[in-house]
This record gives sequence, structure tokens and C-alpha cells, in this order.
Amino acid sequence: MPTLNLVPASTNDYRRLAEKRLPRNLFDYIDGGAYGEVTLNANVEDFENIQMKQRVMRDVSNIKTGIKLLGEDLTMPLALAPIGLAGMMARRGEVQAVRAAEKAGIPFCLSTVSICSLEEVASAATKPFWFQLYMMRDRGYVKDLLRRAKAVGCKTLVFTVDLAVVGARYRDVRNGMAGGLSAFGKLRAALEYPAHPSWLIDVAIKGKPHTFGNLADFVPSAASLVDFKAWVDAQFDPRCTWKDIEWLRSIWDGNLIIKGILSSEDARASLTVGADAIVVSNHGGRQLDGVSSSINMVAHIRDKLGDKTTIIMDGGVRSGQDIVKAISRGASSVMIGRPWIWALAARGGSGLDALLRTYKAEMDVSMALTGAPTIADILDD
Repeated sequence: MPTLNLVPASTNDYRRLAEKRLPRNLFDYIDGGAYGEVTLNANVEDFENIQMKQRVMRDVSNIKTGIKLLGEDLTMPLALAPIGLAGMMARRGEVQAVRAAEKAGIPFCLSTVSICSLEEVASAATKPFWFQLYMMRDRGYVKDLLRRAKAVGCKTLVFTVDLAVVGARYRDVRNGMAGGLSAFGKLRAALEYPAHPSWLIDVAIKGKPHTFGNLADFVPSAASLVDFKAWVDAQFDPRCTWKDIEWLRSIWDGNLIIKGILSSEDARASLTVGADAIVVSNHGGRQLDGVSSSINMVAHIRDKLGDKTTIIMDGGVRSGQDIVKAISRGASSVMIGRPWIWALAARGGSGLDALLRTYKAEMDVSMALTGAPTIADILDD
């Protein structure tokens, strides 16, 4: 076990630091998955089971990890996935994240349920970032958020489709994030906050306000995150179909990425409604437990669709080497969620900067030792 007062070297190092720094309910919220967390674990384990093919005596003196994704030049095939409540894990977390992403030359995607609003993040950004949205029952709310996203310069919308209902996450039940605690349970949960003084001072006190910034105008009577969460949970629309995505496409003229695809049938449907790209994803194992890992589904969907769409994947990526593995299986790019929020929670913006530099360095080494000087040279042999 590494000594964590030294420089963290891996994603798992940052995870352990985040666990030490955060109150239990917040750490479990970002760390946990649905039911027995079988799919959450499979996302990581199936990457570990992929064997890379070492190739030697090739000119790898000039490794190039850059790609063009939806018209945007990236330093590596990586984007920061939308994370709800990121601003509870680090002070004004979404603002720190967009700055780190820009510094690394990759996209940042802001969650609908972020602590920092579209406008606050835009004030810290120097170029367009991505925005993630759910289909809510209140279509007026959807329209207004799209209007605000356009107003701050967002050109890419990531639309999440695998949240018709909220998955059952046992950790959130146990620690009170899902509500239902007894009076004693609430007291115990409350005592977690003063037990983590560095988080308490830096985030809870100095990082206010702690409301979902994008929802403040829609839930003006909310006094706490619990109130906001109750409103959001009630807004998820289980009646949503591909017809609703057609409507969305008709009012959004930027890039449209459909996130939450885990079958070739749904991948084809995404093409039919005008999506520019899909994210092969099981929501980090947080929704339907017992389904395929994301990395195993990527190759299947690429085999079925060929080059008809841009395939991004998320779920289980824990290193730059995993990015190379995902490309070898047919992904054009990947997104990371837990790794970036662990790093941010552990060491703030400097921690995330360091993690992204590590991923780039790990890609360089992995590509060199597999004889692939460019992304196009990465093959699944």
C-alpha cells in the first residue's frame, strides 16, 4: 500500500486520498454503484483482462496522442464526464475541473445537476465546454437550459438516456443520501462533517453556495440539496422515447451526443434521430446492475455499425493504458468520471492537473511499447 502523504502515482492513490478527505456519504455517492456493484466492478476488471500486444523495432520516437473529435482538436482521446454534485467534493469543483480540462487540451462536460451553474463555469472557461442534459417532465425546463447553454457558448450537448428511473444504490441508502434515516442515523451522518475538517473548511464553508446552480430558478423554495434532489428525481421522465430525442434534435443545432447506449439496436436508433456520436456506457454501474461492461460492448457495437458513428465509451477507465485499450477495441475516445472527481476531491485542481498529465504519459509509454506512434496505429491484434 502506497504512503499517501507522498505524491500519488495512480488513479487508485487519488481514490484513497478522496476517501480519507470526504465525509462518508459524499465519498459513497461518487464511489458506489447499483445493487451489488457487479457491473461497476466488471467495468474495471474487463479492462484488466485485456492483454496488449507488445511490438518492437518500430520508430516510436515521436508519439502523437492527439485526435480530432466532432471538429475539435484534442491532445488525447479523453473527456471529463459529467459528475453531479462535483462542487460538493471540492470547492467550486466544476470551475476547477473546466480549468484543468482546458489546460490538458481535452473537453469538460458540465452536469445538469452541477453545483456551479452554466454561467459560473463559462466565466472561468476560455472556450466552449460540453453540457449534459436529461429529458425532464417539464419540457419548458429543458428548453430553458438549452437556451442558457447556447447563450454561454456550448456547442456540444451530451444527452443522457439511461436514467428513466434512478438505479437502486445500496450505499446511498445506508449512508442517508437516499433519505429515510432515523433521528439517530441523521445525527451520525451529521457528525461525519466535523470529522473531516479540511473538507469542512475548504468546501462546506468556503465553497458556498451548495445548491444545484442550474436549477435554482426552477426550485426557488428549496432550502437544501435534499430539496433539490427530490425535485430532480421527480422530474426524470420514464415516458421518454426516441420521439423525444427527435424533438430535442429539432431545437438543438449543435453537436448531439447520446450517452447511455449499451446495445447495437439503440446505437442504430441514435443514428436515426440524428446523433453525431454515442457514449457506450452503463452509467458507471450506477443504474442497471448485471449488464455488460462498457468496454466489452464497444467492440460489439463497432462490429455492427462499422464507421457509421463516432463511438465514445466510459466506465472503468483508470489509466492512460486503458485509453489505448479502448481505442484498440473500437472506441474513438473515452470519458472518465470517478478518476477525475477522486483527484479533484483529493488534491483540488492541482491533483486533477497531475492525473491528466499521468494519463498522457501512460498513453505515450503504452503506445511506444505496442509500436503505435499515432492513435490510428493502435490496432486490436
